[in-house]
Parts: sequence; C-alpha cells; structure tokens
Amino acid sequence: MTRRMAALRNLGPVSRRWLAEAGIETEAELRALGAVAAWQRVKFMFGRQVSLNLLYALEATIAGCDWRALPPETKARLQAEAGGAPLRSTRPRRRR
Repeated sequence: MTRRMAALRNLGPVSRRWLAEAGIETEAELRALGAVAAWQRVKFMFGRQVSLNLLYALEATIAGCDWRALPPETKARLQAEAGGAPLRSTRPRRRR
C-alpha cells in the first residue's frame, strides 16, 4: 500500500497541493520520479513561489528524515542536479 502525501513528513498543505496539481499524489509516485524531477515539475508550474526548501523536503521525505537534517553535501548535490548554481531567494527585498 502506498501512502498519500498527507501522511508524509516535511510536506505542508501548500506543498502537497502543488505536488497534486503536478500529478504527484502518492509516496510511490514521488519515489519513482525522484526529488529533483518532482521539484522541477512543481517549479515549472509555480515558478518563483517554489524555493529550494521544497527540494530539500522532497529529498528528506524520500530518505525518511527531517529536511533540516540533510547534510550540506546533499543539499549541494541537489542544487547541482536541479539546475546548476545555487538558487537565490526570489522574495522581494524590503526597503529600509
């Protein structure tokens, strides 16, 4: 039996909605696609709203750990696989 996204750790309601809209609704579908491909699909659909935190959360969900526990080497590998150089935040800067 495959678990639905709501049963998985690291994924909040917005992330689960994005994944569902991208056609990824179960743990098995996420595992088959892999964290990077799933993140790229969501990033393509929702653009600037999607940060690297989702990529880390997807990888950690597959690995069965908390996303904040991913080692820096894993995060660097994920960034490289996701498209090269580390991505910067797309949040607008606050004016002072």
